Amino acid sequence: MKYSPVTKRIIEQLVAASGSVGANYLEATGGMSRKDFARGLKIARKEAKECTIWLHGLKVASETDNPEYDDLIQEANEFVYIFTSILEKADKK
Repeated sequence: MKYSPVTKRIIEQLVAASGSVGANYLEATGGMSRKDFARGLKIARKEAKECTIWLHGLKVASETDNPEYDDLIQEANEFVYIFTSILEKADKK
């Protein structure tokens, strides 16, 4: 990977967003109410979406064809789909 001020900044953003996914999921599952649960899960979903943006940006900025980027993007998208499914089911209750 090519390191530059741009890739360094993207990596910092990616680390922050990916850490927030797990932290907000834990906060959601420990919520005191359905509203707390939904709020935490929506934030986790938003952070997972943000991870996909940073991963795309890092792939472009580092000028690589490494397939691991696509695998990580797919994994982040799967988190978005899982959180969306959980939120839709929680809304029906």
